[in-house]
Amino acid sequence: MTLKLYMHPVSTVSRPVRLFIAEKNLPVTETVVDLMTGEHMKPEYGAINPSKQVPVLEEGDFRLPESSAILKYLASRFDCPEYPKDLKQRAKVDAAMDWVNTMLYRDLGYGLLYPQIFPHHKRPSDEQQKGTVAWGKEKCKGALAILDKDMLGKNDYLANNTISIADYFGVCIVTAGEIIGCQFNDYPNVKRWIGNMQKLKSWASVNEVMYGFAGSLKGQQFETV
Repeated sequence: MTLKLYMHPVSTVSRPVRLFIAEKNLPVTETVVDLMTGEHMKPEYGAINPSKQVPVLEEGDFRLPESSAILKYLASRFDCPEYPKDLKQRAKVDAAMDWVNTMLYRDLGYGLLYPQIFPHHKRPSDEQQKGTVAWGKEKCKGALAILDKDMLGKNDYLANNTISIADYFGVCIVTAGEIIGCQFNDYPNVKRWIGNMQKLKSWASVNEVMYGFAGSLKGQQFETV
């Protein structure tokens, strides 16, 4: 049965799924949902995902939203070692993905990044905007310190010291910060990990649109980490 991924190439949470599909050469076709023109807000896409978000994986009448869940499903369906069968090892992958999603992405994405680049995320007053970005930046620093020292300090990867879907998920979340010029110089282990993941053969092609978007914002002043 045909597998289809509804996605947008610049989407922070579409990128890890697309990267995993490309690296593992999985038989999944892609359908672009144009976020820039608001296609995701139209009733047609709302019928696919009521949350009006990408990505969504479709297989017949089965539809699965949420990037983390899609990665787990694909890795399980195609028996990929990046989602280990051993329960304790798998639990560590799950824990790392949950941490990225609920702590790091919350502060990096919705506190620091999106309010600075997307009008619909900008707060209604200058005071609120500055407060949101300052709060997000400070919280993001704390999360990155944990990632750097506690998760990657003695490890090459986020879980079980071997590449897993947690790394695909996490590195695409973190590198979204590059859109506003984040260089992560205070986090050497994070930089090392990013460098390792960027060696994946599909990294450049999957992230081409994201880096193009980042280039279009070059010269603007942003708060960064």
